[in-house]
Amino acid sequence: MTAPVRVLTVAGSDSGGGAGIQADLKTMLALGTHGMSVLTAVTAQNSLGVQGAWELPADAVRAQFRSVVDDIGVQAVKTGMLASAELVSTVAELLAGVDVPVVVDPVGVSKHGDSLLATAALDAVRTELLPRATVATPNLDEVAQLTGVHVTGERELRAAADAVLAYGPRWALIKGGHLPGEATDLLTDGTDEHWLRAPRHPNEHTHGTGCTLASAIAAELAKGAGVPDAVGAAKDYVTGAIAAGFALGAGIGPVDHAWRLR
Repeated sequence: MTAPVRVLTVAGSDSGGGAGIQADLKTMLALGTHGMSVLTAVTAQNSLGVQGAWELPADAVRAQFRSVVDDIGVQAVKTGMLASAELVSTVAELLAGVDVPVVVDPVGVSKHGDSLLATAALDAVRTELLPRATVATPNLDEVAQLTGVHVTGERELRAAADAVLAYGPRWALIKGGHLPGEATDLLTDGTDEHWLRAPRHPNEHTHGTGCTLASAIAAELAKGAGVPDAVGAAKDYVTGAIAAGFALGAGIGPVDHAWRLR
């Protein structure tokens, strides 16, 4: 049988299964691709927050990447939690050697507000990682962290996108999910604009939303979609996953990666 298209996630582990590597692999499977992983960090994490995080050595990250890419090959890569400047630089260097779409989710904080990226790593994200991105997918907190642009309304999404694009990604997807009203995102390459809107579902169980969206984009790109179509399909998928999100533990539950199968 012919193997499905292959997508690689380079990210941290979420022991609660709602975000990180676990969310990435579930998303990739749900969208008909074969997910593979390079683990960058281990977190002790549940519905209440992150109780601890331990990054892996750069050599371990490099070895995982080479092991997968050199033997199996990849058709798209997604990056998530990279934790430190050393790991950001290591991953950026590795990405320079693959000619496939790269989706960069510049993870800075968890859903619960826990820091997942050292302050010292921000410059490496700006100057080394973002220039490797086919699509960068920051939320509004990450936009502010990386660029200093604070978005308080939809009219400011363009300025946020321009600030992110200045660091070199081909496309920026500015996620406006924290704004009131519809869940509105702006995808642009600086010339072509796509406004993506979805109804806001009254569901607090949204853990893993950002990881899921970025992984869905990577899966669609791996299958051959262009960036606007890939992002549109990923937005539809994550909107359904949010609507079906379920309670788990005593805090914020995850989105439902298998909603289309139920």
